[in-house]
Amino acid sequence: MNDIRDTQRQTNILIVDDDSDIRSLLSDFLEGNGLHAFQAENGPEMQQILQSERIDLLVLDLNLPGTNGIELCRELRTESNLPVIMLTAKSSSLDRIVGLETGADDYVCKPFEPLELLSRIRSVLRRTQTSAAGEAVAAEPVKMRFSGWQLDIISRHLINPEGVVVSISGAEFRLLKIFLDRPNRVLNRDQLMDLMHGRDAGPFDRSIDLQISRVRQKIEIDSKSPNIIKTVRNEGYILTAPVTVDYQ
Repeated sequence: MNDIRDTQRQTNILIVDDDSDIRSLLSDFLEGNGLHAFQAENGPEMQQILQSERIDLLVLDLNLPGTNGIELCRELRTESNLPVIMLTAKSSSLDRIVGLETGADDYVCKPFEPLELLSRIRSVLRRTQTSAAGEAVAAEPVKMRFSGWQLDIISRHLINPEGVVVSISGAEFRLLKIFLDRPNRVLNRDQLMDLMHGRDAGPFDRSIDLQISRVRQKIEIDSKSPNIIKTVRNEGYILTAPVTVDYQ
């Protein structure tokens, strides 16, 4: 799923939702906008399609019968970097954060405008396709080391100084890599949002402070008195640890 996509191949979107009306509505809308849509009602159907088809992005409902979307996304992240947009009727910040914590790339709440979801899909695809294209034409880091920690870029694993893999969400991975790519450089919130989401950053993306707090809780000895990612008053944040990089 990480190969560069053939520009002549139609983009495949898998919609996983137990509401058949929503699946049909979204499928028709996406098909009418040049995308090819697959449908699944639950986790087993999702896995079957993922194994048989080349899917470019997953639109995953949080509230599914049986194994819910949170668990499905968490399981998917152990074996794939397939882009995921969470779709749910819940709109609280906690539900939104939990969705992103499991590795989702974006989050859209019901009820929503199909055009909003289409914009989100295209934005996530642009980010992931640009990243894949960059890996093909230039030497990319495979491991980034800092303060005894390792960020494995290929497997998207965060490994602590004792060699233990620490769980990290997709948003946290992207944020940490942004800092590791720019050590000893102050980054303000607007810069971080732009680097995380580009010009398509929307109201649901404004959680930089919270994401930094989550990353600190995982890599700092004392997250309330951080030594790796520090706050620069009235300016932003800076990663102060030396970074070494292993390339392909």
